[in-house]
Amino acid sequence: MPKFTELDSHVTLADQLEEDGGPVVLVNVLRVAPEDADQLLLAWSTDAAALKKQPGFISTQLYRGIAGSGTFLNHAVWESTAHYRAARLDESVRAAARELYPAVLIASPHLFRAQAVPGICVA
Repeated sequence: MPKFTELDSHVTLADQLEEDGGPVVLVNVLRVAPEDADQLLLAWSTDAAALKKQPGFISTQLYRGIAGSGTFLNHAVWESTAHYRAARLDESVRAAARELYPAVLIASPHLFRAQAVPGICVA
């Protein structure tokens, strides 16, 4: 069973799921032993295929740390917090992949929105 840790000690994912609003980006740092990477890829792809079918899903991309790292970063875009919350709570979405994840997995999911910085980027 995955162990969940918060990326932000001041604002939990549960806190974030209570806020409504426009598009959100889920960033989830996933850590496994390097020898469990193939198992993580199988589980993640199964999970992602189910989530892709959910209302409000826009896109996802998985990144892996280089040089044989067992650290992965999932970047997923959702139309709103409400859409992500509904998909996350849909037991049928997660049931197929749940048993596939490596026994020792540390996941750190957190939601983000684009931040405007004058002269650099827009929201």
